[in-house]
Amino acid sequence: MMADHLHFTVENRERILAVESSFGPSGKSLLKPERVLVGEGRLMKLCRRRPQPKAFFLFNDILVYGSIVMAGRWHKNQQIIRLEEVEQEDLEDSLNMCNQWLIKTPRKSFYVSAASAEEKLAWMEHIESCRTQHLQRLGLPVNTPHTKDFAATWIPDHASAICMRCSNRFNITHRRHHCRRCGFIVCNSCSKARAVLRHISDKPVRVCMLCKSNLQGQERIECLHMQQTRKLAGNDWKTNSVEDTPEYEASSEEEEQQVASSAPTLWFENNSQYCYIRPEHAKPPRV
Repeated sequence: MMADHLHFTVENRERILAVESSFGPSGKSLLKPERVLVGEGRLMKLCRRRPQPKAFFLFNDILVYGSIVMAGRWHKNQQIIRLEEVEQEDLEDSLNMCNQWLIKTPRKSFYVSAASAEEKLAWMEHIESCRTQHLQRLGLPVNTPHTKDFAATWIPDHASAICMRCSNRFNITHRRHHCRRCGFIVCNSCSKARAVLRHISDKPVRVCMLCKSNLQGQERIECLHMQQTRKLAGNDWKTNSVEDTPEYEASSEEEEQQVASSAPTLWFENNSQYCYIRPEHAKPPRV
């Protein structure tokens, strides 16, 4: 039993180091005590211009994904999501995306799709299982939402030929932009405003004029509420400091990638015989 555990620990370490090295020097370190690589595979992610294949790696505490440079060997644009911040939403098929679902996080929410309905179900179940177990390890309630604000999903560029605020048509000089608060496609004139959205970034980000107006209205209401609270409390109001948050992932110029999207997902167990990037692993072990 001890030998099996030791064998799994060594294999797991090798897997994580292989994933880490695939992102090169620009990637963050992934090796951590008690961290386990649960599975890896390729999913289609709906980006601004079109769905693109991305490499996804599910660990017992985080979800990592990145762009594919060389299938199975080299990745870039590493993104790390903490599982306690993840919420999933099942979706019906659309014209562009079959077997899709929504992954919501505070900094970015996005649509992904799997090659089959079975693979989609496996991904959703594994993510939820890892999330539940991770929350239990942290001593946090499983059924209570741990994130108040999720980032809005961006509407793809092809969905609208006109600004969704002023209705002016886009062209070479009249370019598309996205409001970080509502996800609408807007022109530069309608999105000159900037606002701090704490769940996305501690720096001001682009928002449309309507969202800016709504945010200012909320601020006035909150300010009024704080003044009333100060009166009732009879002492000075002190604001809590907000921890720094990473900058919003910029995705306005996502490159095209000529990579097949049908590679099977690999799920790892304590007894799996896995060796990184070997082509003979065409099918995942039975779960």
